[in-house]
Amino acid sequence: MLRADTPTKEVVFPEDTSPGAVHLGVCERSSDDEVLVATSSWVPRPWVGAPDEPAVQLRGMATLVSHQSRGIGAILLEAGVARARADGAALVWANARDAALAFYLRNGFVVSGDGFVDAATQLPHHQVVHRLQR
Repeated sequence: MLRADTPTKEVVFPEDTSPGAVHLGVCERSSDDEVLVATSSWVPRPWVGAPDEPAVQLRGMATLVSHQSRGIGAILLEAGVARARADGAALVWANARDAALAFYLRNGFVVSGDGFVDAATQLPHHQVVHRLQR
């Protein structure tokens, strides 16, 4: 679900096993099955715009296309931000696909800096940042 439309299908990141990394998902249950419909990874990692502040990078956020626009991604994002705040982070940041910028802006993030093309996905991205209220 994460890289269905990109040249690389790799969804494992070196930071996945870093100390403090958290992986969240949303499953949909039917009478006899459970299907992962959304996922995200949260890694303690400084942000270049504020290297001395405790920060968490959101990586690999995705929702199945068939489940998008139902608020599932927002719930997952809210849970991850709450976790980052509880763990003492001052901000959350991500390299967001331009196609998803409106989603991040609706959920408290702001765009920071110029856009770029991600080497792995070959898609346009911008960094987004959400300062956390304590």
